Amino acid sequence: MIWERSRATAAGVVVGLALVAVGALAGRPDVAVLGAAPLVAGVWDWRRRPSTDPTVRLEASEEPPAAGSLRADIVTTAPTDVLVGVRRGARVLTEAWVRVERSRRLPLVVHTVRTGPQEVAFVDVQGVGPGAASVSEPSPVASRSALVLPAPRPLGDLPLPPRLRGLTGAHESRRPGEGGGLRDVHPFSPGDRLRRIDWRVTARRAPDLHELYVRREHALAEAVVVLVVDSRDDVGPDPMTWRGSTPAKAEDPTSLDLARQAATSAAQGFLDLGDRVGLDDLGALRRPLPPGGGRRQLDRIRHALALTRPEGDPLRRLRAPQIPSGALVLLFSTFLDDEAALVASVWRRAGHRVIAVDVLPTLRERQLGDRERLAMRLIRVAREDRLAELVDLDVELVTWRDQPHLALASLARRAQRRAGASR
Repeated sequence: MIWERSRATAAGVVVGLALVAVGALAGRPDVAVLGAAPLVAGVWDWRRRPSTDPTVRLEASEEPPAAGSLRADIVTTAPTDVLVGVRRGARVLTEAWVRVERSRRLPLVVHTVRTGPQEVAFVDVQGVGPGAASVSEPSPVASRSALVLPAPRPLGDLPLPPRLRGLTGAHESRRPGEGGGLRDVHPFSPGDRLRRIDWRVTARRAPDLHELYVRREHALAEAVVVLVVDSRDDVGPDPMTWRGSTPAKAEDPTSLDLARQAATSAAQGFLDLGDRVGLDDLGALRRPLPPGGGRRQLDRIRHALALTRPEGDPLRRLRAPQIPSGALVLLFSTFLDDEAALVASVWRRAGHRVIAVDVLPTLRERQLGDRERLAMRLIRVAREDRLAELVDLDVELVTWRDQPHLALASLARRAQRRAGASR
């Protein structure tokens, strides 16, 4: 790396030489003295220029990142002050003058609305010599990648599958058992526990105690939920970026970002109730994450969602992914083509309760031309017809951008209808 004379110092030296020459030729020592000061200072500072080059690197921060932010430490080594430049993509985040004594560590916090693997930032430094008389060339750019996990949002009541499973859980099933609400009062029979005897009913129906009556309850059970994310599309609010030649803006969450957040929120809501949740990817042929429960299952789902991304050309499945019997299916997709709607109809005809979650962002169409507006109109008409066909098949529809907690709570209170029933 080469240290060069700064423009200000070069200009000061030139002006100083000119004043000294003018003073000598005109016999004006006062003018020559005025030019001697910047000339001597410039030459002295130039001779004191550093001999080593500044370096910079990004290291992992010891502090845990907050939701929607990335943390890293900028570690720079330089013999003098440096100018630190931080950019993210094509956007310059900040430039700062930093005093360095051999080495210095600076905290870096970057706020982002995106999830998944991404670069924290690109950082370079430029050394500044004593008196700003010399500057170095910018150092090689340092960067660091990070995996941003989707942050869940709180949801209220959640819908349940038509059939619950297991002998434990937080939901009241139709089977007789323990833990749920009152099922009926029945005469005592072999196998009933003595603590289930209802003495009030017994005293009213059989005062002579010739027969005992017991209270029978509903059994508690758990729900099995399968989250299916359609990773084939990752589109932003600007339709002009859908062709892939222009990336979406860093401040705009894409459809896959919304799908990750929606799936994480649903997973947290069901897991907090003690249900079992699994994950599958409609755009990749890999082994799905089987249904499970607990905090570790939520961590596994969040990590798998963060790694979900479009992989090459969209795959066309020969058959829909296999779903456990009696499971509730939540399909997160933009429904810009027929693939997601086709597998949703297959699951619904197989008897599963299917909820289609529309994760298409709110589109910005003001900057579109006439041809682009016509194309978007055709896409919108085809998409609305596709969603209407799903509704006719009794696939329930939730739009994530329009208060999804209210829509899910409404579905939780609504009885499951059979396919083809009129609305």
